[in-house]
Amino acid sequence: MTQSQHIMIVDDEAPAREMVGDYLKMHGFTVTLCDGGKSLRAAIQGSMPDLVVLDLNMPEEDGLSIIRDLKSRINVPVIMLTATASPIDRVVGLELGADDYVAKPCELRELMARIRSVLRRSVPAKAAAPDAAAAKSDKEQLVRFGTKWLDLEAQALRDDEGNEHPLTASEFGLLKVFAANPKRVLSRERLLELANARDAEAFDRAVDLRIMRIRRKIEPDPAKPAVIRTIRGGGYLFSPAGEKA
Repeated sequence: MTQSQHIMIVDDEAPAREMVGDYLKMHGFTVTLCDGGKSLRAAIQGSMPDLVVLDLNMPEEDGLSIIRDLKSRINVPVIMLTATASPIDRVVGLELGADDYVAKPCELRELMARIRSVLRRSVPAKAAAPDAAAAKSDKEQLVRFGTKWLDLEAQALRDDEGNEHPLTASEFGLLKVFAANPKRVLSRERLLELANARDAEAFDRAVDLRIMRIRRKIEPDPAKPAVIRTIRGGGYLFSPAGEKA
């Protein structure tokens, strides 16, 4: 790790955030500790993090509101910490754009593994917009999805002018599966299996909404999807040429 990656930890409980912060510092990360949404927003004004670890259950402003606000402004990976056994918070959090979750109280080694995994899948905004000519030179890494290009190596979605369009890690996972299986009907179960979705229940309930969100980014007419088509009783099919059914 040439330059220390910057993690912001948001938790209203000082002992919990300090314990996680100390552990990450021990492993070479730069860490900023925040006690809630207000201090997180102030910290981001000064320095852009590579990843945010966010407790969902906070008294002043809950984590889901923070994720919604954060993802509407910047494309930063978020790992949720959730103390509730119910999957509903996980489903909503994933749908709002969170990249993963860890149950509290968290096992620090598991959290570290999740952080490294999400960082590997995510591309910092600065590194995600290479020279357009260089990007197009490596054609096998580019897949056309309707109005956009999916860059498999950079894990980025771009338009014809080279502008990047935000993509969560789970959205990229689904697009990567479609890219590897053109013109094949994929059931929700198969999509989850190929995308290595860790929480099948949460992802299964969110997969239709994820597809809808992807369609808004790639379809010429999202109301009449022709690139990622719904196959009644079967699942979804990626049609590279965008042929109508």
